Amino acid sequence: MAEVGRAEVLDPGALLPGGFWAAVAVWLERPQVANKRLCGARLEARRSAALPRAEGRGPWPSAGGGPEERGAGPGQGSPESSPSPRPRAGPERGTAERGPGEAQGQRQQGEEPRDPGQPSRAGVGEDGFSASELDSLWGDFSRSLASSNGEMLAFLARSEAAPQEDAPRDLDVVLRTIIPKTNPQRTLTAPRREMVVQDPLSGTITFLPLEEDAEGSLKVKSSNVYQIQLRRGQQAWFISVLIFCPERWHSDGIVYPKPTWLGKELLARLAKWSVESKKSEFKSTLSLVSIAKYSKLYQELKEEYKEMVKVWPEVTDPEKFVYEDVAIATYLLILWEAERAEHGVTKKQSFVDLGCGNGLLVHILRQAGHPGRGIDVRRRRIWAMFGPETQLEEGAVTPEDKNLFPDVDWLIGNHSDELTPWIPVIAARSSYHCRFFVLPCCFFDFVGKYPRRQSQKTQYREYLDFIKEVGLTCGFHVEEDCLRIPSTKRVCLIGKSRTYPPAGEVSIDEQRTRYIRSRRGRPLHKEPPCPPLRGQDGPRAQDAGAEPGSVARGAGSPAEGLWLPGFQPRAPAERVRNCAALPRDFIDHVVLRVAHLLLDGKQPSPGEDSRDAGVKPWNPGGSLSLAEVASELDKETLQRLRRECGGLQTLLRNRHQVFSVLNGRVRLRDWREEQLQRETRPGPRRGLGAEAFKTRPCWFFTHHPDGCALPAARCPFAHGPRELRPAWSARRAGQPPQPVATTPVES
Repeated sequence: MAEVGRAEVLDPGALLPGGFWAAVAVWLERPQVANKRLCGARLEARRSAALPRAEGRGPWPSAGGGPEERGAGPGQGSPESSPSPRPRAGPERGTAERGPGEAQGQRQQGEEPRDPGQPSRAGVGEDGFSASELDSLWGDFSRSLASSNGEMLAFLARSEAAPQEDAPRDLDVVLRTIIPKTNPQRTLTAPRREMVVQDPLSGTITFLPLEEDAEGSLKVKSSNVYQIQLRRGQQAWFISVLIFCPERWHSDGIVYPKPTWLGKELLARLAKWSVESKKSEFKSTLSLVSIAKYSKLYQELKEEYKEMVKVWPEVTDPEKFVYEDVAIATYLLILWEAERAEHGVTKKQSFVDLGCGNGLLVHILRQAGHPGRGIDVRRRRIWAMFGPETQLEEGAVTPEDKNLFPDVDWLIGNHSDELTPWIPVIAARSSYHCRFFVLPCCFFDFVGKYPRRQSQKTQYREYLDFIKEVGLTCGFHVEEDCLRIPSTKRVCLIGKSRTYPPAGEVSIDEQRTRYIRSRRGRPLHKEPPCPPLRGQDGPRAQDAGAEPGSVARGAGSPAEGLWLPGFQPRAPAERVRNCAALPRDFIDHVVLRVAHLLLDGKQPSPGEDSRDAGVKPWNPGGSLSLAEVASELDKETLQRLRRECGGLQTLLRNRHQVFSVLNGRVRLRDWREEQLQRETRPGPRRGLGAEAFKTRPCWFFTHHPDGCALPAARCPFAHGPRELRPAWSARRAGQPPQPVATTPVES
């Protein structure tokens, strides 16, 4: 046995030992949070057990309810009474709750530990493991401990000596499957299984890898057994990582990292999580789908669509949008596959994506065999790349009877903005069998922006609860899940089934109508979102054969027109409000005026700014707050800037070559400092690439009274027309470089 790492943990908030069990629960249930080469873990079964005794010592004394009696949950215990509270139980021995193949009830998002009082529910995994098979595995292992494996028994008991004879050792045993990320460059892609033994009395959790023997039976792989333990010192707590047989440890670099990683990276995270009191407001990532299937399909689709990044014609970040839509498509395909299996059908679900934006999600789903279309208020350039088999329509969807989808299985709202709260309503009124999937982003009510009402919650959590309330009012069982996408807004809401029979449609629709009308008096904010992530929804899309108003309406509902007056779809032409559309001469005037103010604020003393002997002084100017700069500008200029998102600050930040804006203060950018920081900063250097070098004129060379602080050879910008190279886009089009204004700043 060897200790590969120990961390001292200060606990000013008195969160230990409960925080320790919450932290190791993250590693147990969501190991991919720490080990990025894993896709996740699946808890197969759970049981209570007694630590066996070596032969000749007899059984443990009774512990009240016997070895099968379950203990209290993590965090429910006194630090004075034991090193750690007892982990909460999962299913009773011999019974395993069925689920979608993943751990349920997890509450953390990102790297936050879950609520220690809310453990996962172990279930029957995709490979058919049940609690009875865990019983068999533990029984075989226990007999080997008692008869011939005293060293392992002592390791489990957290002592080199034999366990105390008068203390029963009631354990919590979990069978889990670790799922590596699928990667074409790695040979190891098969899931691995482990038994995990939590010992509340000694404050340890031991991980026992399983491997098949010659007969195909699962046995404990003793070479890779390791343990995480909590000890209490006089002044602080200590968390340690120990390896049972370090000289035989086999690292595959994926499921079993090097011991140094366990003793440094993992240990540091566990120590941090143990004393964090913050609880996540969201469910675990991918809690409603199979993680193993998701990982496999995601890697396949990522490989298939990776070339889209190279030919992306939009101005948006290609890697973010391509891989985000690939991840969303993967999730929907796995969700829909499980739905077909649940109902015993093979026909693939149809869909309509409202507010489809770039249309890539529609394209991927169509290529996977699902009939459907996308609708958006504005055509994108990328649409032409998909071909006629991907049906994308330009137009605006409004919430009214003529815009229903009675023949569609699923409505999708991926960042659908002002249509987001209407999608559950449209789905409910389209047909009894229509379902919905929404990924909310911008906060909209039925009309206008959503007014925040609860300071106890984050605005995002409050808005998700509002959309969930809409779905429940419309008669859906609403489920929540967290997607694995590169976005801060990654919680989706799904309505797959109804809370009422088809005969109750009329009364439920009256309930919908009353609820929608009750929102009419909310404060309305008409300003458009900034920045918009996707376009608003598509044209009046009515499926063939659907009659307007064919769905049963509640009493008092308007027969024609909008379901709630005041709804405004987004305009097809997207107004740019980031100062980019302002006239060039106006921008140049503001830049020169601010530069004057900064240079007037500070004059260099002789030799003050000379970095080397013989180098002429260069005036870096002073520093002013944004308020001070604004007070020196005329009223007309300020009014013009205020009509833009961000106003003066945005304009100055857009002129990155000239100004540095930090913490509300503005100064001229000193490119000598920029280059010095790049040279001394560890890691890859970032700067203008070879294609952009000398493609823009140097503002300081033209306008600053001392010229540029850098010599021409070191400055990434052109010192005069002779150095100016055409931009890459201009070289391809054969266009000459743009002329440069040459009005100098007077000193």
